[in-house]
Amino acid sequence: MTSLRTPICEQFGIEQPIFGFAHDIPTVAAICNAGGMGVYGATRRFPHEIRNELAEIRRLVGDRPFGVDLVLPPGMPEHNSREAIEAHIPDEHRRFVQSIKDKYDVPDPSGPGMRTRFIRSSEIEEAQLEAVFESDVDLFACGIGAPRTAVDRAHELGKLTAALIGSPRHVRRALDAGVDLIVAQGYDAGAHTGPIGTFTLVPQIVDLAGDVPVLAAGGVATGRHLAASLALGAQGVWTGTIWLTSTEHAAHMQPALVDKLLAATSADTVVTRSESGKTFRQIRSAWSDEWDAADAPAPLSMPYQDVLVGDLLGAIDEHGIEPLLHSGAGQGIGYATELRSTADIMTALVREAEHALGR
Repeated sequence: MTSLRTPICEQFGIEQPIFGFAHDIPTVAAICNAGGMGVYGATRRFPHEIRNELAEIRRLVGDRPFGVDLVLPPGMPEHNSREAIEAHIPDEHRRFVQSIKDKYDVPDPSGPGMRTRFIRSSEIEEAQLEAVFESDVDLFACGIGAPRTAVDRAHELGKLTAALIGSPRHVRRALDAGVDLIVAQGYDAGAHTGPIGTFTLVPQIVDLAGDVPVLAAGGVATGRHLAASLALGAQGVWTGTIWLTSTEHAAHMQPALVDKLLAATSADTVVTRSESGKTFRQIRSAWSDEWDAADAPAPLSMPYQDVLVGDLLGAIDEHGIEPLLHSGAGQGIGYATELRSTADIMTALVREAEHALGR
């Protein structure tokens, strides 16, 4: 037992109050096996893939608890129809995306990109939820949106639930949905993020959440960040960027992208809508620079931007087009200067937090 144990450790059956999000199965499993709560990002996975991948994580972690995260934004189309979305994409935007492809000599992808494998829609979301509910995953987290019906169903099946929110005005919605945990995700965070800084956001969410525990997210990269989060009233932290440069995660990435992540400072991330149509923090690259140019069209809303850029993004990753390679990453990427195992990252977080609290 360490001085870091908080009530959520008992509630979730974990040794350390550290939740780690990743799109990579070995990384999620390693976080769990190191004493934290690994959470698998499954938003871009087909339902049958979710079933298989959650079963694989269970095989790797045994009885240790783990979670899964889905993004369930309101206002998405009802059906999984790429044709219906394509019909509304302006020619100006198509020409701009083609100009990027031509400028950087990007070969065609071998198949649809990660964002165009299917259309984010009610049809897909319902099937994804069924796959999650059929599994024995312990935590169901909602990255965007937390429908009361989904939360209720998870509870009926004995699963704990969480909602990620980036503004105090979203607390009431999360509480009304009945979630067991709120993740206060500040502006520092990678991927989809809101406008309020972590240090400002977390105490406000804690005050509004009442008896519902809160995790701090956004820029949490060291044990000092963990200690500060506890001082702000959070019961633990939700982390993502720090695992990108774990040996487990880096093994499944383009080497040039790993190098970019290790070289990046906290000033080398940008918030752009060019990725998905929603505000998204990522490593700065020629991709974000092109979309930030004066002659670039404004990104479309989700899921239209997904369809517009999805195949090109897939080709960039598949063929390793170095200037355009990028990744979602928070400002905490500045602390990632070397590859370390997930277990070593976890150990360092705990030791540094205990030292900071001891001071």
